Amino acid sequence: MEFVKKLRVKNELGLHARSAAQIVNLIRKHKSKVYFRKGNQTVEGDSILSILTLNCPKGTELEVKVVGEDAEDLIEKITELFEKGFGEL
Repeated sequence: MEFVKKLRVKNELGLHARSAAQIVNLIRKHKSKVYFRKGNQTVEGDSILSILTLNCPKGTELEVKVVGEDAEDLIEKITELFEKGFGEL
């Protein structure tokens, strides 16, 4: 299965090391692959450094694509992280 969704960074500090680590830790609990795209740049979501290379301050819109057998569950959980501002709101 494959799901694609646009998400907006809501927390004041943007997508930084701690928030990227939350994403990576969540992904590692699932079997699906995750890709984040900002503009023309796409990175895999299983690396903190890859996520940080996207340089996403507050307000940035990202496209997330999740591919795999548990993709629906994983994209819902990633969406929840973004919606709650990674616990910083």
